[in-house]
Amino acid sequence: MSDLTDFVPYKSSGYGAVELKMAYQKYVSQSLVFATLVNFGGIGTYYGVGKLLEEDEPIRTVRIMKYSDLVAPPSLQNQQAAPQVAVSAPAVKPNVGIPVPVPDAEVSPEQTIATQTELSAVAPSSTEGATGGGSEDIKIEDDAPPPDFVAFEKEPVAIKQVKPTYPEIALRAGIEGTVYVKMWVDKEGKVRKVVILKSDAEIFNQPSIDAGMQFVFTPAIMQKGPVSVWVAFPFKFKLTGR
Repeated sequence: MSDLTDFVPYKSSGYGAVELKMAYQKYVSQSLVFATLVNFGGIGTYYGVGKLLEEDEPIRTVRIMKYSDLVAPPSLQNQQAAPQVAVSAPAVKPNVGIPVPVPDAEVSPEQTIATQTELSAVAPSSTEGATGGGSEDIKIEDDAPPPDFVAFEKEPVAIKQVKPTYPEIALRAGIEGTVYVKMWVDKEGKVRKVVILKSDAEIFNQPSIDAGMQFVFTPAIMQKGPVSVWVAFPFKFKLTGR
């Protein structure tokens, strides 16, 4: 162990916590000032460039006039007439459509005009040769069958129906069936033609046609007049007692 007389005490360098705090406050203040200057510089640069690039608004000059400077309006009574536009007339006048006078000598003074009585006496009577005085029956004729669809206001109604004759062969064989036909009903309500639409057995076709030709209907009416139409009707052949 060394002697106490040889011990040299530690001498402080003079730099410690107090100096660090002072240096910290100094540098923080300098940094804050620098950052503020940079921010204001950037903002100023932004608005300065925008101001330089902004176009100047046009200057409008407003002239203020006094009442004494106004000019009196023009008078309505002293207006000048509109200038007349000269229209050149045709060089040669047209001669089309100019009436030419007829001398009175060309008209016969003895010419007379027949009266209505004289004309009716000369004209032949329209009723001459007519017989019956309109009491003759008018026959309505249908030359061609009507189309499949004809519009009407009142449908035809069968006032006479005839039951078809059951064929003897079908009766013995026990054959039954239904025949669907369409009948041409003319303007008088008479059946002019019967057409087979569908048949269960051909043996029933002819009896159905014969029965349909004997039907009588009231005519179909359209706009207060008879019309020719097709009427569908089924003929059923059933054996009774079976």
